[in-house]
Amino acid sequence: MLRGPFLDRSWMGQNSDYKSSDIVMLGMPFDGTVSYRPGSRFAPEQIRLASWGLEEYSPYFDKHLEDCNFHDAGDLEFPLGNTVKSLEVIKNNVEDIYSDGKKVFGIGGEHLVTLPEIQAVSKYVKNLAIVHFDAHTDLREEYLGEPLSHSAVIRHSAEIVGFDNLKQIGIRSGMKEEFELMKRHNTLIHNYEELDCLKHKNIFVTVDLDVLDTSIMPGTGTPEVGGLDFNQLMGWFKYLSKFNIVGADVVELAPDYDSSGASTAVATKVIRELLMAMSK
Repeated sequence: MLRGPFLDRSWMGQNSDYKSSDIVMLGMPFDGTVSYRPGSRFAPEQIRLASWGLEEYSPYFDKHLEDCNFHDAGDLEFPLGNTVKSLEVIKNNVEDIYSDGKKVFGIGGEHLVTLPEIQAVSKYVKNLAIVHFDAHTDLREEYLGEPLSHSAVIRHSAEIVGFDNLKQIGIRSGMKEEFELMKRHNTLIHNYEELDCLKHKNIFVTVDLDVLDTSIMPGTGTPEVGGLDFNQLMGWFKYLSKFNIVGADVVELAPDYDSSGASTAVATKVIRELLMAMSK
């Protein structure tokens, strides 16, 4: 019998026991509708490896990862080339998480993975709202005739929870019609206090990493200059920590476009801090 020890490829600081965990980290390596630069399917694996370069302690929240009580379930396996079945795999697994009384923390993958998460969470959690960090509106009805697209994910998610229950942060790119839709429903916000209307809601936080400026996040599928810096994003997370966050995901790292590994390191730290924000 081998004595080891052996390297652990799960997220640093995870609770290895699913049953006793509060949050389940779920890798979703899917990028089947990417319209510009593919490669986000490789993010979950790279993020796990990079997590071992982090400290377990967050000075932003004065917490350790063990305080989050999360279990890393690993990466889902998808039928290549079949978007509908891939989304169904996500939905079924997220439903299992909530039927077991736990919360999901998804790691993408492209942003379309958020839609089956919202579909699943909304079956178990009432009074659901979405807080959406992104460079892009993602409010199209379809892209090139395809409604199941990363460009339409927030539109279809908002149709589930209601546009009154959607707030968007960091948006700086999209079609004129999408900006008009945001204005009509007052979804685009700029100040922390504009989140207060969601104080008594159950919040799902979705973070597209291109919300961050290209100077610190070049490794993403559709980089967009003019974004938030890391400390600005942390300010939003600290404010959101006062809310009831019932689920979250971090998506759209495409690690191979940043050979320095810096984008992956940033993504990993974003995940650590969002875990802290959703843990009570």
